[in-house]
Amino acid sequence: MRQTWRWFGPRDLVSVDDMRQAGVEGVVSALHHVPAGAIWEPAEIAKRQDDIGRMSDGRPSGLNWEVAESLPVSEDIKRQTGAWREHVANYKTSLKNLAAAGIEVVCYNFMPVLDWTRTDLAWRLPHGGTCMRFDFADFAAFDIHILKRPGAKDDFPAEVAEEAARRFAGMDEARQEALARNVAFGLPGAAEHLTLDGLRAHLEAYGAISADRLRSHFIAFLEAVVPTAEEAGIRLCCHPDDPPFPLLGLPRIMSTEADYAAMMQAVDSPANGITLCSGSLGARPDNDLPGMMQRLGERVYFLHLRNVRRESDAVAGSFFEDEHLAGGTDMVALIAEVLKEEARRRASGRADHSIPMRPDHGQDILDDLKRQAQPGYPAIGRLKGLAELRGIMTALSHPQYGLAP
Repeated sequence: MRQTWRWFGPRDLVSVDDMRQAGVEGVVSALHHVPAGAIWEPAEIAKRQDDIGRMSDGRPSGLNWEVAESLPVSEDIKRQTGAWREHVANYKTSLKNLAAAGIEVVCYNFMPVLDWTRTDLAWRLPHGGTCMRFDFADFAAFDIHILKRPGAKDDFPAEVAEEAARRFAGMDEARQEALARNVAFGLPGAAEHLTLDGLRAHLEAYGAISADRLRSHFIAFLEAVVPTAEEAGIRLCCHPDDPPFPLLGLPRIMSTEADYAAMMQAVDSPANGITLCSGSLGARPDNDLPGMMQRLGERVYFLHLRNVRRESDAVAGSFFEDEHLAGGTDMVALIAEVLKEEARRRASGRADHSIPMRPDHGQDILDDLKRQAQPGYPAIGRLKGLAELRGIMTALSHPQYGLAP
């Protein structure tokens, strides 16, 4: 397992020096300032590689940009509207440019409008730190009473809608605004943060698009770009929905093992693979992460290792970002399956036998609380998670367990 770290670029409050001290082997980054649908030009890619390759004093960092996360799929492509054909052509050009720069793994998602959704970006934990949280009743309060989406109340269980009404009644204007900001925050590092009116416009544009239709658009996208990726030596890996159930009346089509199996069958190519995110998928009680790694592992090209604590057994429900070895996913069992897959790859001579992983998200602890970096991406909280994951990897790689290289 190749240990990597997500970096949002020169404005990231966790620096290249910090990454170097954390002992990571590679860097995951993206050109967040380039609008979705535009080309990632070679000069911009080279500039980011140079930023990663130098420490603050100018010395070489010894780190390289190894995974592109995310090369965004535009809303036009997802809806097949506007300039979507041009955007697909630009996506293919970006893949070629990344490959020419030596970057072989590209993570993306096909979630409509928002890349992830939380209701609290700094939820207070008993130990004094903070984490991100998705509260289903708070989200319902936003959807029904703040956004005022038509028909929203019917999308929630009656008891959740009733609790949402109670909570909204107790919210002052500042609390309503804070909840709206959190929900609309989207992807950390994104160039655009949606307003309520903007969000309503996006939802209206998706009004007639069912899950089946969105899935057909996804397959059409893959049919267009996967041959280019395969020719260029790129391994595309789709990130799951976060959270993995429908929100805001929008369809979600990458939430379960069956979704991934159907995607790979529809466009059966070694270039069409998976980002296995244990946190996103782990927010559903019916997703078996070790089992998914065992059954789908041949096409897992990137790993996000984090853990969430579900607060109910419902498919759609509340959860918070727990410590990496806590929560609902058996991280020891999952990593064991990853190491087994890597051993199979080595035995068969695959060049990609070492799967890049990153400690995804993390609780804000100690000096993180003062640093206030990208929500979900603290320095110390992620380093703590990485240390815990390293401990599992080291123990399971001991010769007596049969998982050693």
